[in-house]
Amino acid sequence: QVQLVETGGGLVQAGGSLRLSCVDSGRTFSMYPMAWFRQAPGKEREFLATISWNGAITYYADSVKGRFTISRNIAKNTVYLQMNSLKPEDTAVYYCAARPTGDLRRPTEANYWGQGTQVTVSS
Repeated sequence: QVQLVETGGGLVQAGGSLRLSCVDSGRTFSMYPMAWFRQAPGKEREFLATISWNGAITYYADSVKGRFTISRNIAKNTVYLQMNSLKPEDTAVYYCAARPTGDLRRPTEANYWGQGTQVTVSS
C-alpha cells in the first residue's frame, strides 16, 4: 500500500529556499508517476510539478517554473521538491500525490495523497 509522508516544510523569509521530501513508507511507488500540489487557505488545490516513474520526464505549472525543481530517488523511495526564490504567495500546505499510471496534473487524477506539510513564507 502506498503511504506518503511529506517533510521539510517550515517558515522561511521571502527569497529563501526549502526542500520538501515525500517518502513512500509502503515502498511501492517506484513505478508510479508522482506530483506535488499545494493548497492555500480558501483556495483550490493547485498542481505544481509532476515526475515520471523513472524521473526522465518532468512538467511544471507556470507559477513555479524556473523556481521549483521536482526530482526522485527511487532507491530511497523519495520524491523531492526543491523550492527557491520563495514568495509570500507560495504560503500553503504542500502535498505529494501518486497514481499507478498516466498523467498526474490534476488533483482528481491522484489515487494517493500524503498528509501535507505547511510552508509559510514571510515578507
